[in-house]
Amino acid sequence: MPTAPETRSVGIPCGYFDAGTCRSCTWLPLDLPTQLERKQSAVATALAAHVGPGAWEPPHPSRPSGFRNKAKLVVGGRRGAVTLGILDGDGLGVDLRDCPIHDPVIADAIPRLAAAIDELGLTPYDVARRTGELKHLLLTVSPDGELMARFVLRSEGQLRRLEAAVPDLLAAVPGLRVVTANLQPAHAAILEGEQERVLSDADHLPMRLPSAALRLGPRSFFQTNTAVAAELYRTATEWATATAPSSLWDLYCGVGGFALHAAVAPARPARVLGIELSPEAIEAARATAAGLGAEAEVRFVAADAATATAEHGRPDVLVVNPPRRGIGAALTTWIEDVAVPHVVYSSCNPTTLARDVAELPSYRVERARLFDMFPHTAHAEVLVHLART
Repeated sequence: MPTAPETRSVGIPCGYFDAGTCRSCTWLPLDLPTQLERKQSAVATALAAHVGPGAWEPPHPSRPSGFRNKAKLVVGGRRGAVTLGILDGDGLGVDLRDCPIHDPVIADAIPRLAAAIDELGLTPYDVARRTGELKHLLLTVSPDGELMARFVLRSEGQLRRLEAAVPDLLAAVPGLRVVTANLQPAHAAILEGEQERVLSDADHLPMRLPSAALRLGPRSFFQTNTAVAAELYRTATEWATATAPSSLWDLYCGVGGFALHAAVAPARPARVLGIELSPEAIEAARATAAGLGAEAEVRFVAADAATATAEHGRPDVLVVNPPRRGIGAALTTWIEDVAVPHVVYSSCNPTTLARDVAELPSYRVERARLFDMFPHTAHAEVLVHLART
């Protein structure tokens, strides 16, 4: 992907970028139309061997600010005066609580939660000294303006203090619904640990999209840009159901976004199967499916999507939404061997997408579309529809 010159912010006003405090949004020197044009050109070049110019549909843009439904904030500073943002080169906290890409509900919640952390006396983790407790504050907002707040702690040392403060936190932060403590004891650049304790009565965040309301657990994956994600689901559902398939599989399904949208589509398949490694995500997907009242038969299985396919036959349409590493050789070989008629592939990494498509020589890309899930950066979300030749 091309890089942008390090000048002043143009995409949106950002004092942090202009001051050199934070350069995470590397493309801020470019206005949004130019960003989208360059991003489209870059992904078209990366996929040129497989996607002809006529297959590209118009890219779907994002709003320039207030689009991010997640905040992953490093806790720094000192007890009673925390910073929420990132760490500098010396491991010291840099406060970014006014970051303009955060959803307005998150932007309103951050200073309230900072004040609450100070009042509670929670001790920020000091990377250099390996002391302290609170490492990260992870926030997620739903389309309804409800919030999930996850406090990542080094140990249980201040857990009781946090747990006792939950009623006050819920009262102080409008929309706060879910509060959890995540334990991450390792001195490593790891965002969260394996152990999560729900401290509030509510244990999930409803993500009500136009066609389905998903259930987001504390450690469940959801796209960072809700409005763009809704269009991604809509487009994938349209492409996947265009041939009136009898069966559809959603691999790496997470909380079931693609599968559940397909299950309630006007041209829905009779049978829908979602496969995901995370048992928590599968439990959430099953709970959502139970409340949909869908006419389709909908099942979710907790298994490795790359290896579980042989147990379930073959779908008419396969939807895949893998991590950045792509689907890999085992799955592309299976797709070729069983001759799946249609594959809809959602990718956040055009490089591994191009590699995987190259390993599917019996398929042609009929349609492709860029979704600007991550404005002001070179990152791209791409959806392609492959048909068996």
